[in-house]
Amino acid sequence: MADRSMTADMGMSGHGPWAMDDVWFTFGMWTVMMFGMMAPSAAPVLLIAARARISPRPAGTRWMPLFFGAGYMLVWVGFSAIAALVQWVLHDAALLSSAMSAASPRVGGAILIGAGLYQQTPLKHACLAHCQRPLDFLMAHWRTGLAGALRMGAHHGVHCLGCCWALMAVLFVVGVMNLTWVAALAVFVLIEKIAPAAAFVARIAGVAMIVAGLLRIVLNA
Repeated sequence: MADRSMTADMGMSGHGPWAMDDVWFTFGMWTVMMFGMMAPSAAPVLLIAARARISPRPAGTRWMPLFFGAGYMLVWVGFSAIAALVQWVLHDAALLSSAMSAASPRVGGAILIGAGLYQQTPLKHACLAHCQRPLDFLMAHWRTGLAGALRMGAHHGVHCLGCCWALMAVLFVVGVMNLTWVAALAVFVLIEKIAPAAAFVARIAGVAMIVAGLLRIVLNA
């Protein structure tokens, strides 16, 4: 009921096809969520970039962390656009509840199983390893100038997206505007990137998602 009221208060159409205002609002909502969820886990590499020293120090270098952060978040803005379009399609197909979660247990279960399986893949773990070594990334991929900083940020953002996109998809199961789950996923993303046994944590979480997805399907068959 709270999620339904929140959706109505923010101006989104609860029933019927969306207008373009709904689509733009949803895009904005996803963008704000991604900024809030990913900023804590991006902080280490941003701090390292901010403290980087180059000799001689070119003009404009002080702006490099800002451009690095902009490149990083541009990737997540792109993801937000895709997520908003997916939500639009699901809404118009009547596959989302008023709480903006999967209305069908099979759809919700399939999303959880897919996210859980992705947690086990080499691509997931390669991207996770990249995100865990921000200093190594900067040393290997350092680019000078503001355009270089923007490219570095986008490069790092792509790896971060590869690490976390499936976790973000879980919001379609628990409710896109469920702030408790938004916060919980943000904390988990941070733990995944700083925990000594990050690969193990990711795999265990993936197994839990697969089990939850199967139970969701079987118990509601």
